[in-house]
This record gives sequence, C-alpha cells and structure tokens, in this order.
Amino acid sequence: MFVHIPVLSRELIEGLNIRPGGKYLDATVGGGGHSSLILAKSSDIRLIGIDRDEEAIAATKDKLAQYGKERIEFWQGNFAEYEPNNLDFDGIIADLGVSSAQLDIPERGFSFKHTANLDMRMDRSQSLTAKEIIDRWSEKELANIFYQYGEERFSRRIARGIVEKRPFVTTTELAEAIALCVPRQYRYGRIHPATRVFQALRIVVNQELQSLEIFLDRAPHWLKIGGIIAIISFHSLEDRIVKHKLRDSPLLQVLTKKPITASAEERAKNPRSRSAKLRLARRQ
Repeated sequence: MFVHIPVLSRELIEGLNIRPGGKYLDATVGGGGHSSLILAKSSDIRLIGIDRDEEAIAATKDKLAQYGKERIEFWQGNFAEYEPNNLDFDGIIADLGVSSAQLDIPERGFSFKHTANLDMRMDRSQSLTAKEIIDRWSEKELANIFYQYGEERFSRRIARGIVEKRPFVTTTELAEAIALCVPRQYRYGRIHPATRVFQALRIVVNQELQSLEIFLDRAPHWLKIGGIIAIISFHSLEDRIVKHKLRDSPLLQVLTKKPITASAEERAKNPRSRSAKLRLARRQ
C-alpha cells in the first residue's frame, strides 16, 4: 500500500497563494497528499503530477480520481527530464527525497529497519542498484560517496570493512557490518551508524542531487510572472542546493530568508517532518 504523509502541508498551501483556475505542477507527486490539497482549493484548478516511481503514480491516480480525470495529468520519470508543453504554471512544488511509502515497503530496500534486497531504486526500470555499488565499486569510490553524500566521518573505515566482507545481499546484513566498522561508542547512539551510508547510497543510485540541480535551473522558466516555486528538502545537501539555486536565479525573488520548518505539533505527530525545510520563491 503506497501511503505517504505529506509534511509542512499548511505552510506549503499558504505559501503557494493558490489561484482559482490556476495550473500547478507537483514534481514529486508521491502519494498525492500535497496535490489533493491544491486541487481541493478550487474546482477549476488543473494539475500535472510527476514521479519516478510507478507505484506512486498508480496509487495517486486512485487517490485523486475524485477530482476528475480531466483536471489531472501524470508523467512518470525524473523531474530533471520533464519537458512541459506550456510554460505557464501558477505554482510548482517538489517534496524531495524518499517518501514514507518507499521507506515502509520493505522490498524497496530503502530502510535497514526491514530485511530486504539492496535495491533503493525509485525508478525500478533503471539497472543501477545499491547492491551493485556495494559489491562492485572500489574502496576509494565507496569512501568518497559515503563522505560526500552521507557526510560520514568514518567513511574510509566503513568502505574498508565493506570491501573485506562483501558481497552483501540484504539491507540488515549491510547495516550490521557498518555498525561493526565504527568505534563502539558510536554504535548505540541516537542515530544508527548505517543511516548516513544508506542516505549516500540512495542519493547515488537515484542521482538525486544532480537531478535537483538540473530541475532547479529549468523550473523557474516554466512559471508565469508572479508564479511561486516551493521546495521541501530533508537534509543539508539538498537544502544547500535549493537555497543557492533559488537565490541565484535571475528569474526569482526569494520569499523565505530562512527556511520554514515544522511546528512542534506536526513534529510530534509525524517524526519525519523534523528535518523538513520549506523554501519559497516568486517568478519576477
């Protein structure tokens, strides 16, 4: 079951300043949570939903069917490769990273909370998986991605340990091996020692940061004058790119000097909202 709890929904909808009759792009439609809130604002709003995950598209088609098929269009693929027919969106949103559903469906291999194959592909038609990276990439390449994309301080030790013990089959097998690579005092902390490595693998498998940079270079051109782009990120690597791309675009006026974060109430209800940051900008 593909169910995703959207974060910062109230803040996002307020920031978009949704117009009746408007046209909106949800570049990471996920389970359709944010899209449904946009469509509910007015009966004449139209929306295009993009996702790399065919399961997300299928689930969202069902969820949004109540709003009428003529109002919604779907496109499966990487948002960096999307080519809009008309450059006249009133608003564009993207909720980055891995969705609740992808984390919670064990066989997708995104989480070490479940035993599953090392997969991590958002688009399962692509060939590169986390297993291929772990089993075939060199120790130096592994250390580099763990450090660059996971900001993992023990990247070299972990890479060395992985190379010595590979091949790996499951997520839990890899997570346990990573835990044995770090000093004992770091094994039982607030964050599991495999967390940053799994983040790095997911980012590389899905080319997340490169895709985000391309998307943020192109998306402002798709907005009407006065149209708003709203991006939710979940870790510092994403947020840094969003901050600089919105600020440096000659087409945009940044509306959030500091990112909007979740309220204490939302953080208590949905722990995954704790790291969420929303940034907004308007087409000039």
